[in-house]
Amino acid sequence: MKIAVLGGSFNPLHLGHAMLADTVIKECGYDKIIFVPTFMPPHKIISSGITPVQRLEMLVEFCKVEGDGHFEVDSCEIDRGGISYSCDTLEYLTEKYRNVLEGKLAFIMGNEVAAEFDKWYKPERIVELADLIIARRYPDINTLEAGLQKAAHNAEQGSKDVHNKTRGSYKGDFAVSFEAENFKYPCKYLDKPLLPVSSTEIRQRLAEGRSFRYLVPQSVYEYIVKNNLYK
Repeated sequence: MKIAVLGGSFNPLHLGHAMLADTVIKECGYDKIIFVPTFMPPHKIISSGITPVQRLEMLVEFCKVEGDGHFEVDSCEIDRGGISYSCDTLEYLTEKYRNVLEGKLAFIMGNEVAAEFDKWYKPERIVELADLIIARRYPDINTLEAGLQKAAHNAEQGSKDVHNKTRGSYKGDFAVSFEAENFKYPCKYLDKPLLPVSSTEIRQRLAEGRSFRYLVPQSVYEYIVKNNLYK
């Protein structure tokens, strides 16, 4: 079985995440995507007051009804607690699936986080454990700049701060450009941009009482509404 791992805060999971997972199944030939919600990311402080258990429950609800059996959730990072290192997670999942795993795991990243991959904990070990799949998140720099300008405008207007804070030497999502040709580790680069949706934008919309209905899967929408999250 060919298995790929998609980790993240999933705060909340949105259609971009779902599309990325489906792309890896359909276009890269993988049999299963394992979603791994982080407990405490090394590179950012998660915003909005939602608990790790709530983020996990959203993923569980999503995987129950989506993916045609190809999507699964593993709670290992939340169970482990502390700072969530991808290296530890890949070690654990390689052992867990050793009897069915074909080749190495794949590890999926957006290009915005791959841009700072050198700063990760044991990047060389991650490459030993998994084949890297890097996805281009946005169609062009103009889209990105428009999003950054919108975030700055919201901050000036006194809107609720829904942005994650960086830790240590990390500069944060899209603050560092990614150049596939200069990435020093072997990887498969999905150059066609995926849906330009961000969890930050969704949290901002919810904080302002604006529409978000069609930016997340139905199961996630229902969970957010039921639990009155991000208000």
